[in-house]
Amino acid sequence: MFVDRVIVRVEAGTGGSGCTSFRREHRVPMGGPDGGDGGRGGDIIIRGDGNLATLLDYTYRDRWVAERGEHGMGSNKSGHSGADVILPVPPGTIVRNADTNEILAEVLEDGQEHIVAKGGRGGKGNSFFATATHQSPREWQPGEEGEILTLELELKLIADVGLVGQPNAGKSTLLSVISAARPKIADYPFTTLVPNLGVVQMSDHRTFVVADIPGIIEGAHEGKGLGLQFLRHIERTRLLAFLIPIDAMDWQAEYDQLRHELAAHSPELAKRPHCVVFTKMDLFGEDYIPPIDAPDAFALFAVSAAGRTGLDGLLSSWWKELLRLKQGIVEEEAKTVVQLP
Repeated sequence: MFVDRVIVRVEAGTGGSGCTSFRREHRVPMGGPDGGDGGRGGDIIIRGDGNLATLLDYTYRDRWVAERGEHGMGSNKSGHSGADVILPVPPGTIVRNADTNEILAEVLEDGQEHIVAKGGRGGKGNSFFATATHQSPREWQPGEEGEILTLELELKLIADVGLVGQPNAGKSTLLSVISAARPKIADYPFTTLVPNLGVVQMSDHRTFVVADIPGIIEGAHEGKGLGLQFLRHIERTRLLAFLIPIDAMDWQAEYDQLRHELAAHSPELAKRPHCVVFTKMDLFGEDYIPPIDAPDAFALFAVSAAGRTGLDGLLSSWWKELLRLKQGIVEEEAKTVVQLP
C-alpha cells in the first residue's frame, strides 16, 4: 500500500532533575555539597532511509515517546541522558507542525537527519550552586519538559523526469519499457492508483529516475479524480514529459488542459522544463509528429512503447536536458561562492 501522508504525535524526553546531596565520609567533616546534574531527555529525530518508498509504517503506530533523562545522584554523579528516538522516512519527506503548518524539516537524501522535537535539559544539582559565600546550598533544578508536537509527514517522490498525462495516455506502458518497473497496465482509465518510479539505464553507466504520475483530468487542481493526492509528487521532478496519445480527440486541447492543471496547482510547475511526447504511434502506422502549438516545450517526440520505436531519441534528449539543468545549478551555486582576496 502506498501512503504519502500521515499524522503522528511525538514527545521528546523530559530532562532528569538535579540532586541535593552532601558528602558524608569518615574523617571528612563538612564534606560539602555533591549533588549531581540530571540527564538530558532524548530527542525525536527524522532520518532519511533510501530503502523506504512509503509512510505505511506510521499508519500502524501514531505516537512516539523518547526516553527521559535520569535524575542526578550523590557523589557528583550525573544521570544518564535519555535515548533518542529515530523515525526513518523515505527521501522526499516534508515534516510540518500540524498545528501551525510550519515546515520543521525536509529530508531529501538517504541518511539526512533533522531534530524535530528536542529533549528537555537536565536540572542542576546543588553542587552547581556552591560559592565561597554560599557553601551549603540546598537549591536544585527540576528537569525541563521535552517538546510535544503533532507532526504531519508528507511524501513527495523525487525523480528526474515526471510523466504527466490523462488516464490511458500510455504512461505506465512507457515506464515499463524504458525501465525495470512493472506498473499495472490495463485498457481502462485510472489503472495507476499510486505513483511508480523506474530507473532508466543507458550506456556508459548513465542512469536517471522516471516517475509515472496517476492520470490527471480536468479539475485535478481542485481535487477531482485523483487530484491533489498525487499532483504534489510532480513538484519534485526536474523535467516534465506531457504524454498525449495519438488517438486523442484533440491534441492541442489535451496539452493545454494538462498545462493549465499544473499551473493552477503550482505556478512554479508552469515554468518547469517540459517536452511533448505523442504515444501509441503504432496505431497511426507512420513516422509522423502531429502539429501542435507548444512554444515552451524544448522538443516534440513521437514514440511507440509497444513497438519500441522512437525511444532512443527520447531518452537521449531527456539525458541532455537533465545535464543542462544540472550544469545550470552548478553555475548558479558557483556565483554564490564568496571569493577571498
